[in-house]
Amino acid sequence: MNQAKPFSVLVTGGAGYIGSHAVLALRDAGWPVAVIDNLVTGFRFAVPKGVPFYEGDIEDQALLARIFEEQGTGAIMHFAGSVVVPESVSDPLKYYHNNTVKSRALIEAAVKGGVKHFIFSSTAATYGIPDVEAVTEDTPQAPINPYGWSKLMTERMLADTAAAHDMNYCALRYFNVAGADPDGRTGQSTAGATHLIKVAVEAALGKRDHVAVFGTDYDTPDGTGVRDYIHVSDLANAHVLALEELVASPETSLTMNCGYGRGFSVLEVLDAVDRVTNRTIERRMEPRREGDPGSLISDPSRLKATLPWQPRHADLDTIIGHALQWERKLSEIRGQS
Repeated sequence: MNQAKPFSVLVTGGAGYIGSHAVLALRDAGWPVAVIDNLVTGFRFAVPKGVPFYEGDIEDQALLARIFEEQGTGAIMHFAGSVVVPESVSDPLKYYHNNTVKSRALIEAAVKGGVKHFIFSSTAATYGIPDVEAVTEDTPQAPINPYGWSKLMTERMLADTAAAHDMNYCALRYFNVAGADPDGRTGQSTAGATHLIKVAVEAALGKRDHVAVFGTDYDTPDGTGVRDYIHVSDLANAHVLALEELVASPETSLTMNCGYGRGFSVLEVLDAVDRVTNRTIERRMEPRREGDPGSLISDPSRLKATLPWQPRHADLDTIIGHALQWERKLSEIRGQS
């Protein structure tokens, strides 16, 4: 039985993909939760019934102050932002506004409101193209696109703010997030999403006629890009455990990679989707995309050493199966709306 929690957690972007899973994980662990989301890319149906929901922007400090007071907010989990890497290259100011400027406003509101704990959705994109096989938190951060820079700037703001004010934080650097809630409560719902497993299950269900494979000449076993895929529910669980660690150690801030420490190539992922669905997806070979590293694999040692985190879904076929289950359900949801 869960003990009573000392405060409520505000989840920004809680109607989005990862944020909605964090809401479920917090609720499952007994934490009171509220959500703020402007619904530009989020979905109202992704927020569970009974969770206080505020449609608004994280730049609105008056709204944030009201939420903190109404909900008794003691921690923020910050997922709100823009996440499409190629778009960040073509529209950098959008990313510096949505991911950096708005994060600054949110952090300022947290300091003013006496919010003591801040968990930030960061990214492996802050490492750029690392020259190591497995990326540790000490691997040099050298972003190669505005998306990565916009997130790294927020990490810096949090570090400086925590040094100057009564706040601690955790920056979790995600590798490739995939899958969906095993109980079918939420999943990746964005139309036109660029995540490989999302795209592949859409193709398997006839929503796309092919999957593009960007680059077949990398220095990898089959020539295609290798990535470390982490199940979104395991990632959400890491956020809850990180929150509990921040509460237990208020003088300590944390930075941790979130991955499984194992990579799969694009072709291996597509073969797995074929296997799970018993269908064959059409693959179209395309040139490399500028700035894509050949391989990006995490070293999650610090995460496992710091938190009592044990992944429950670290199996590629399981990740794909949950994504497929959600994609079918999403068709039903959209058919009813």
